[in-house]
Amino acid sequence: MHYRTVIMYTEMGCFVACVCGWILVCSTMPIEYWTYSEVESIVLTSGHYFSNLWKDCLSDSTGISDCKDFPTLLALQTYIHLCRSLVIISIILGLFGSILALVGMKCTKLGGSEYVNARVTFAAGMNYLVSGLCGMVAYSWYAHKVISEFMDPNYKAKKFELGSALFVGWGGSALLVVGGFVYSITAGKEGFQSSSKTQEMSYHTPSSNHSEANQKTYSPPLSPIPDRANQTYSKAHKGSHAVDAYV
Repeated sequence: MHYRTVIMYTEMGCFVACVCGWILVCSTMPIEYWTYSEVESIVLTSGHYFSNLWKDCLSDSTGISDCKDFPTLLALQTYIHLCRSLVIISIILGLFGSILALVGMKCTKLGGSEYVNARVTFAAGMNYLVSGLCGMVAYSWYAHKVISEFMDPNYKAKKFELGSALFVGWGGSALLVVGGFVYSITAGKEGFQSSSKTQEMSYHTPSSNHSEANQKTYSPPLSPIPDRANQTYSKAHKGSHAVDAYV
């Protein structure tokens, strides 16, 4: 199989993986099950608490749930603000990565030359890679906070466990990181090697032209004035041959 065909199918596979990862990361924003807690102290009904980055919810055994947004923005803990920012940055970078990938991939043929498309694809891979890392940091930080509170014996408030949204976010971030890394390796190798070869060719071409110009400059021009010294010498030389022939 041709090398260009292999790269094209690799880019398509990475694009599908990164788009799926980006969709998974986006789906964690409205999901309410970032954390959950079961309460079975009530005799006839059991309470079920769950929350995400935006609100706290409570549901009972009858299936009725009641959600309440966080009352104030400034009273929230620092890790919630940072996790919100990282997830939003991850979504934005993933969107930019998808746009750049559609422009730079070989199967779309929307860009310019080969090495320009390779550089655009490399930029898309870096966007995907940073997007996945931001999401991974956000979900891991949130999970670390939940686990540390759950394992702390001195923590007297309600303890929560890890919700399904965190595992979905980890999976989406992993797809973004893997796809972005493969994008960066394949496209970066092709783009920067092509540009280095172009620069090398452009470096050697003027030198050869300059040498040809020097050769043309230093080649002695034909003078229309006859060289009398050579003519004198040739005449004398012919005369000596004539004397030798006579003798």
